[in-house]
Amino acid sequence: MSEKILIVVGDGGESYETWFAKHRFEEAGYQAVVAAPHKRRLNLVMHDFEPGWDTYKESAGYKLESDITFEQVKPEEYAAVLCIGGRSPEYLRNSPVVIELLKAFDKLGKWHFAICHGLQLTAAAGLAKGKTVTCYEHVRLDVETCGARYVDKPMVRDGRVVSARTWNDHPAFYREVFNCLQGRL
Repeated sequence: MSEKILIVVGDGGESYETWFAKHRFEEAGYQAVVAAPHKRRLNLVMHDFEPGWDTYKESAGYKLESDITFEQVKPEEYAAVLCIGGRSPEYLRNSPVVIELLKAFDKLGKWHFAICHGLQLTAAAGLAKGKTVTCYEHVRLDVETCGARYVDKPMVRDGRVVSARTWNDHPAFYREVFNCLQGRL
């Protein structure tokens, strides 16, 4: 059986980030497992950047079936966890189950990947403290308040935490993600 990667998302998760991750991991021979609050079809969104807007524009995105609930995750069965951006981290960070799940991955020495608003989960779980990270610019306050050092770069790796600003940074982010997973450090 191939190694498993846990993708943490819920309704309002960024559609492109989620589907790209699922397909990219599967293409590389990993088993991408989508975990959400409930095992059902998720309503994802698209965040796009338009001239004249001070922030991103949100539209309905593709749907995606979750594979398991957060309660069903066994961290020891996974090589890494990926926290997807979009709006879902905004409410998932209030879930004690999600926070304990991320802490369990950390205690086991697993890789922690996060993109865009996904860093809200990293920060809420206390995994950003003392780390240098990047994220969507309007999440900067969240990570800094939780003790991280923010830098405006496409991708940052600090220990076992790899972060990226947005889906625009997928090439740099996934190059480093696969370097980590394949032991090319």
